[in-house]
Amino acid sequence: METFTEFIERIDNPQHRERTEEVLTWVAEQFPTLKQKIAWNQPMFTDHDTFIIGFSVSKQHLAVAPEKAGMQRFAEDIVGAGYDHTKELIRMKWNSPVDYELLEKIIAFNIEDKADCSTFWRK
Repeated sequence: METFTEFIERIDNPQHRERTEEVLTWVAEQFPTLKQKIAWNQPMFTDHDTFIIGFSVSKQHLAVAPEKAGMQRFAEDIVGAGYDHTKELIRMKWNSPVDYELLEKIIAFNIEDKADCSTFWRK
């Protein structure tokens, strides 16, 4: 988690900082083969130099970005979990529980779906 230490320390709100660290730690523990990286000032996880999932922080939520394919594949689950979302990201409100089962499915899907991907983003 050293890769994300500076990012996490810059989060002003202690509860937001704690939640962000909790989620990033969970991803690192559940998917230990993923590489941790900061790009575009955001923490993300990659596999063989291809993007798997990224996170960003705002006042209202922790945003999860799994790329459009992940969003489309799990659209019903995202709505069912009660998350607000766009075509490219999921907004997890700070005061709502994290649906780790959904997060695990999205990450596992991206790892499998991008196994033969040779670019950072899907084409």
